Amino acid sequence: MRLIKIFCFILCLQSYCSAQKIEILTSGTKASLRGLSVVSNQVFWASGSNGKVARSTNGGASIQWITVPGFEKRDFRDIKAYDSNTAIIMAIAEPAIILKTKDCGKNWAIVFEDSTKGMFLDAMDFRGRKGVVIGDPINNKLFRAYTNDAGDHWAIDTLTPTLSKGEAFFAASGTNINAQSGCYVSGGLQSSLYLKDQPILLPLKQGKESTGANSIAQYKNKAVITGGDFSSDKDSSGNCILVDLSGKPVFTHPETAPHGYRSCVIYLDQQHLISCGTSGVDISKDGGKNWELISTESFHVVQKAEMGSKIYLAGGGGRIASLQL
Repeated sequence: MRLIKIFCFILCLQSYCSAQKIEILTSGTKASLRGLSVVSNQVFWASGSNGKVARSTNGGASIQWITVPGFEKRDFRDIKAYDSNTAIIMAIAEPAIILKTKDCGKNWAIVFEDSTKGMFLDAMDFRGRKGVVIGDPINNKLFRAYTNDAGDHWAIDTLTPTLSKGEAFFAASGTNINAQSGCYVSGGLQSSLYLKDQPILLPLKQGKESTGANSIAQYKNKAVITGGDFSSDKDSSGNCILVDLSGKPVFTHPETAPHGYRSCVIYLDQQHLISCGTSGVDISKDGGKNWELISTESFHVVQKAEMGSKIYLAGGGGRIASLQL
């Protein structure tokens, strides 16, 4: 009986491990990829440093690498793709620039540019044709701009909240912002959740420039926020918080936290989530209460197909991968 139980356990373990497989689709390109937009099971775009954009229309079987002409030294930290032809990319620092292509990346038009001293864009998010971009504070106030026509035109918001000294937003994965709910999460010397522009101090690791919230995922009135300290990426303390948004926000800590600093978190459904960072990838099967490390591969961002079920990840060294659960 004991041998039968051991044999059954080994079979279950093998089945579990084989069901969770990260397949590296490409790597070795000199680009750190932090922008990722997955349109369908077959179509995804990624963006990053050295002016690089990656595009696939066949699920990563082949990947087209594009160096955006005239922007070879820019770092495109976020991207939104509408289809295999159309994408919007965001370059972070002075001058802050947003570009758009409608022809598979052959040509790019400047749709937003701002040379204000200290300008640093951090993340974009879209719901249909409406979108928002946020940036680090200018004169202590959050930078924010909106689009209502799929990124063709942008309007700067002049009525934005004041941030605390040393508080900013991380350009880590483009996921510290939710356009639909209007939620943002900040980090640095102070880490806050912004609801309708009102800051609520987060019970996360903070106090250094490398600490705080990096990502927020929402499912109806529930949210999960991840971050930590990217200068100590295996430290799990203060790196995740669960939020009940059904009324006044209620924060709870997970029973088992993700295993290190996590720059991105997403919901797959109400119970299943994935988080990733430079020290690995975790999954949760109980709404974020417990996390299990499934890989020590380094990734900055993970996204699920908007019209489909496939999951992709991207990170340093031009690494793009698919995840099978």
